[in-house]
Amino acid sequence: MGDVTGFIKYNREDFRKESVVERLKHWKEFYEPMPEANLRNQGARCMDCGIPFCQDGCPIGNIIPDWNDLVYRDRWQEAVERLHKTNNFPEFTGRVCPAPCENSCVLGINAPPVTIKNIEVSIIERAHKEGWVKPEPPKKRTGRTVAVVGSGPAGLACADQLNKAGHKVTVFEKNEYLGGLLRLGIPDFKLEKWIVERRLKRMEAEGVKFKTKTNVGVDIKAAELREKFDAIVLCGGAQQPRDLPVEGRNLKGVYFAMDYLTQQNRINAGQKVSSKARVSAEGKKVVVLGGGDTGSDCVGTANRQGAKVVRQFELLARPPKERNPENPWPQWAFIERASTSHEEGVERDYSIMTKKFSGEKGAVKKLHGVKLQFGPKDPKTGRSAMTEVPGSEFIVDADLVLLAMGFLGPVKSGLLQDFGVELDERGNVKADKNKMTSVPGVFTAGDMTRGQSLVVWAIQEGRSAAKGVHNYLMQSV
Repeated sequence: MGDVTGFIKYNREDFRKESVVERLKHWKEFYEPMPEANLRNQGARCMDCGIPFCQDGCPIGNIIPDWNDLVYRDRWQEAVERLHKTNNFPEFTGRVCPAPCENSCVLGINAPPVTIKNIEVSIIERAHKEGWVKPEPPKKRTGRTVAVVGSGPAGLACADQLNKAGHKVTVFEKNEYLGGLLRLGIPDFKLEKWIVERRLKRMEAEGVKFKTKTNVGVDIKAAELREKFDAIVLCGGAQQPRDLPVEGRNLKGVYFAMDYLTQQNRINAGQKVSSKARVSAEGKKVVVLGGGDTGSDCVGTANRQGAKVVRQFELLARPPKERNPENPWPQWAFIERASTSHEEGVERDYSIMTKKFSGEKGAVKKLHGVKLQFGPKDPKTGRSAMTEVPGSEFIVDADLVLLAMGFLGPVKSGLLQDFGVELDERGNVKADKNKMTSVPGVFTAGDMTRGQSLVVWAIQEGRSAAKGVHNYLMQSV
């Protein structure tokens, strides 16, 4: 490392954010770029630690110490080249990844870790500004064709890698926009959509073909796709939301979180939604059920729509403020975290079970809940027994309830039934070590086979599938 005492000389410095009052007035990102001198100091904090545990914490194995040092040395073009060796889309991960690398940073054992995520996004944005990110079509084509079904981060990473290898790739997307949850799921205030479009234009210039509004398994059958392409990769995601089968679930005003978020993203893109179909939190008392990233996105969206009050309930117990002995470094720290959306206004509570909803004239008005208590963990399953706390029943006002309780895997009808692929015990698409399904020549990647996970894991899955597809296609060459 260029400055072996940098971690002593410089404190961690995060990006400055626009005030809550100001950022709630719009849907754009609200981080302020950091001066270059400050970024170089942050790069200097990367220690000469010997074993870079940050790389192990990163699902795609980013060569983090190298580009931290290159930023410190003001060698930005080399930094982006090193970054692109392992990450197809650093502009996405640099914005929406929860940074497991920082949880594994050696400096983070007893001090604030290196600002890896901020440095990453700064590198790629500097590269775009300087014109270093240019289309680089493959010099030779193999003559092999691949269909990628789904244009989320897994599908795009897979398509990008296969195109670079010289195969002709066509990406099929059922929606009107490309990008999967990057485009329709993640709110604009976390990831503005022109950033997704920028990367898609580069891929298109490099030879990747995109077909939107094409629902494979419905609009085009598996047999037709298999006849036209030498290999197929299924990257349809885990789109089956977890429901809440309680009394009052069908009242108007109770919606799945992803339906709510995708509608707002479409509106932000300029689409018109009728007043009857519009789901808005304006002037309403909102309850978000689920404490993960999707729930957090609902909180930020509801506040921007003008909610009167936003509450967020989590079924599980409140995490500790700091790591407990059972969760040591360099593991991901299971601690209580606050997102930027939480900073904007929310009442959070844990160990809450929803018993039922009640309403008036067919619309939800109340949520009936109860507090839970958890017993000791079962040494075999690692789970704690969950019981209701006697006398803890409560009722809160709720004009809008958003179900953000995770996903149960891929939708089974249509695509998967048409291809006839086997599923594993969790209901995900079963795949071998090469990411091939039970159907020869048909591969899978991302949440569809892994289960609900992070964007960075989706990229890793897509890259892994691309390697398997490439080896399969080149066997007979």
